[in-house]
Amino acid sequence: METIDFSKHKRVRLMVMQGQARVSGDPRLELTTVLGSCIACCLYDASNNIGGMNHFLLASPSNDSGLDEHYGVYLMEVLINEMLAYGADRRMLRAHLYGGANMSSGMSWIGTANAEFATSFLKAEGIPLVSQSVGGPSARRVDFRPYHGQARCRIVDNSQAPKDLPTPKPREDHGDIELF
Repeated sequence: METIDFSKHKRVRLMVMQGQARVSGDPRLELTTVLGSCIACCLYDASNNIGGMNHFLLASPSNDSGLDEHYGVYLMEVLINEMLAYGADRRMLRAHLYGGANMSSGMSWIGTANAEFATSFLKAEGIPLVSQSVGGPSARRVDFRPYHGQARCRIVDNSQAPKDLPTPKPREDHGDIELF
């Protein structure tokens, strides 16, 4: 059997936008995103070289309008389910957590609420949090190599941060996802 030397291959960067979750076991892939008050959770299973990142806008809906891809309560489950579908061992999952800035003094503490939700979710699911950079007034750029579970977080000028979208309106079709 021939061994492929991936060090000779160019790294592939994939932007993870609001409302997305991406999972991979490709050693060439690097997931990247820019966060303001949003949260990105990077999960990985080092024993199986599988990892993924999500990017959510709000922790959960403020009313009973339903879930969609903008909410952490939905995207955290999507990320875990995708990791398991790729062959990750749930007992081996580890997490990095980034974002949750409160970038405007006159705004509500959305970033803080997002970070508290994500931290509580990981704790409730029994997933150890190995590193985090949350809160404060500044935006962040996150690069994550899912195959290796390596993450890099840099503070960026707030003018480069994405403008947070207004509270999303739920869609009619929410798809199939198992919340547990």
